[in-house]
Amino acid sequence: MIDPQPSEALPGEPPGASTAAVPVPYVPAYGTASLAELPGSMLASLGLPGDNTLALEPAPRVCLFLVDGLGAELLAAHPGAAPFLSAHVRGTLTAGFPSSTPTSLATLGTGAPPGEHGMVGIQMAVPGEGRLFNCLRWTAPGLSIDPDVWQPAPTVYERMTAAGVEPVYVAPAAFDGTGLTRAVYRGMRYRAAESPGERVEAVRQALREATFVTVYYGDVDRVGHFSGWGGGEWLEQLAVVDRMAERIAGALPPGAVLYVTADHGMINAVDKVDVDRRPDLREGVLMLGGEPRARHVYTSPGAASAVLETWREALRGRAWVVTREEAVSAGWFGRSVRREWLGRVGDVVAVPYGECVIVASAGEPVESSMIGYHGSLTPAEQNVPLVEIRR
Repeated sequence: MIDPQPSEALPGEPPGASTAAVPVPYVPAYGTASLAELPGSMLASLGLPGDNTLALEPAPRVCLFLVDGLGAELLAAHPGAAPFLSAHVRGTLTAGFPSSTPTSLATLGTGAPPGEHGMVGIQMAVPGEGRLFNCLRWTAPGLSIDPDVWQPAPTVYERMTAAGVEPVYVAPAAFDGTGLTRAVYRGMRYRAAESPGERVEAVRQALREATFVTVYYGDVDRVGHFSGWGGGEWLEQLAVVDRMAERIAGALPPGAVLYVTADHGMINAVDKVDVDRRPDLREGVLMLGGEPRARHVYTSPGAASAVLETWREALRGRAWVVTREEAVSAGWFGRSVRREWLGRVGDVVAVPYGECVIVASAGEPVESSMIGYHGSLTPAEQNVPLVEIRR
C-alpha cells in the first residue's frame, strides 16, 4: 500500500511570502491511498467488479469495522490501550476533505471523493436557496432534502446487491431510516444492535449468510469531542474497540477477512476564534457553514473579496483561508468538483491548523463547547489506519 503524502501546494499565500512557520495543507491521497480507494478494493477482493488500488488479497467474506474518530496517529500514540489493533495495522489511508463523518461515509459508500459525491461538509448551502443544510442531522429550514437527490451516485452496496451479494450494516437502531443513512448506505440490509457485545454477536450471525458486513461504532468520537482524545475516558473507549475487533476476528468464518478503519482522526483545541464575538468576521457573511475545523463562508453579493481579505488577516498563522476556486484547484475535494456541487462550497473556505477552531457560540453552542475536533487538512485528522486480520 502507498502511504499518503502531503501536498506541496499552499493556496492563498501571496507570491514570495515566507511559509516557514506555516504548515503545508495535508491534501488527501485521492486515487492512491484514500478512503475512496477502499470500497473498490474490497469489491475486487470479493471477485466483483472494482479497482483493487490497495492490492487487497481475495477473500470469500469481508467484514469492515468502521470506528468513528480512530485516527492513525491517535492509535499509534496509545498502542498499550489497543494491542490487538496495533499489532495488525496494514497501512494508512487519508480520510478526504473535510475530514468529517458525513463526508467519509459518503466516500466509503460511493468509492468516490467528495468532489464527486457532493457531501463537502457537515453544513452546506443549498445552492440558489439561501439556506443551510446540516447533512449530519439531515435538517434544513423549509422544504426537506431528498437523500437520493442530494447524493445521487449509486452506492457500492447497490452495486453489490445488483451482483447478487446482499451487504449487511450493523449499527444502532437510531440511525436506521435517517436521511444520512439513506444517502450513503443505500442497498444495505440494516441490522440494529446497540451495545458492543450485541454488535459483535450481530456481526457473527450476519457473517453466516452475508458476504459483506459493515459494523459501526461511534463512542470513540463522541467521547473525544466532549472529553478530548487521549484522556482516561477516551482510552477506555479505545480499549472497548480493541476488544470488539478481537472478538469479531475470532468469529470470522474460515478464509474471511476483517478490515478496521476510521472516518477521521481528531485534535484537542485550545485556541477558539468565536465569530459571534467578532463583528469583523461577520461583516459581509451571508451564512456560516461547514464546521469549526473546516468552515464554508458564504458571502453577500459583491462581498467575497473583502471577506477573504478580512478572514485571511484575522486568521493569519492559524488557518488556511482560500477562495472556492483555490480550494478546488488545490485538489482538496478530489481531482475536480462537479459543477452542480460548486455552490455547496463556500465563497471562502477557512481551514484552521494547529490547535485552533472557528466556533460560533451563539449559533452553535454545543459544538463551540467541545474539546476534540476534526475536519481539517492535518495528518492528525486526515490519517486513518487500515487494520487487516485474516482467518
